[in-house]
Amino acid sequence: MTFIRKSIALAVATASLAAVPAAMAQDAAAGYPNRPVTLVVGFPPGTATDSVARVLAERFAARLGQPFIIENRPGQGGSIGAAVVAKAKPDGYTLVVSATAPMSINPYVYKNLTYEPMRDFAPIGLHTWLPYSLVVNTKSSINSFEDLKSKAAANPGALTFASIGNGTTSHLVMALLMQRTGMKLTHVPYKGSSQAQTDLIGGQVDMTFDTVVSMMPHIKSGKLKPLAVSTMKRSSHLPEVRTLNEMGVPNFEVGAWLGMLAPAGTPPAIIAKLNRELNAILDEPAPQQKLLGMGSEILKSTPEEFTAHIKAENERWSKLVRDTGTKID
Repeated sequence: MTFIRKSIALAVATASLAAVPAAMAQDAAAGYPNRPVTLVVGFPPGTATDSVARVLAERFAARLGQPFIIENRPGQGGSIGAAVVAKAKPDGYTLVVSATAPMSINPYVYKNLTYEPMRDFAPIGLHTWLPYSLVVNTKSSINSFEDLKSKAAANPGALTFASIGNGTTSHLVMALLMQRTGMKLTHVPYKGSSQAQTDLIGGQVDMTFDTVVSMMPHIKSGKLKPLAVSTMKRSSHLPEVRTLNEMGVPNFEVGAWLGMLAPAGTPPAIIAKLNRELNAILDEPAPQQKLLGMGSEILKSTPEEFTAHIKAENERWSKLVRDTGTKID
């Protein structure tokens, strides 16, 4: 999470957007919401983004007295859902829980996106950091990262890896790992974590690099075995699993962040109110326990910090896309 902390620290020092005074924002948004709010998720049910969004939606509804309804609009690595919200009426009643891929990766791997992250959204706040873990089927003969490298070297391209879709973070993390290690693996894209993991457990693919959140139930049940985690420090959820940095891939720190956004033009008073509520939810013991129990970590920010963070992430991931040569076929 080093780059997350750096980006938020940079935001505090450099963000120039004027903050709305709390009292003014509270008065202007006093009647919001007075009807149900749609919370769009650009990924299928069962993915990490969907699981986190449902925890937040439940607490928003309880605190604000209106339903927050999850609407899954999967496809194009989360970008279909993001595009829906980019075009929605900017009144605070259509929001998106989005992620690294649709906001900071997809603009550089898809040619025909119908939105621009820095132009078409009003960031509300960061809320989740998702570390990744490289896993194989428990019955696999691959028992360690060293085994994986050896087998990949002996049969270039023979081993397969699943991702949750072309251009998603799970795809690009593996592309980076292949670049950094020289391994040649064959990519098998799916439409979500559930399908990818079902085929991994069934032996149709050899491995995947996905969020700890989405894989933790299968790791706990003994269906999947983790070989490595993507962070510089070991995950508190998988303390026995070594980092790639420990195993000779220096400075490997990659994961995904999640945040909540509204369409550009949404009244600043509503953005400020949603940010206050989001950060208050993240301070509550019950949602904290649920989010941490899933294998995620909690982030908090102001809208201005989140805006600066997205800008920094676009710079970071665009370079990674160029360096790895990742393309959407």
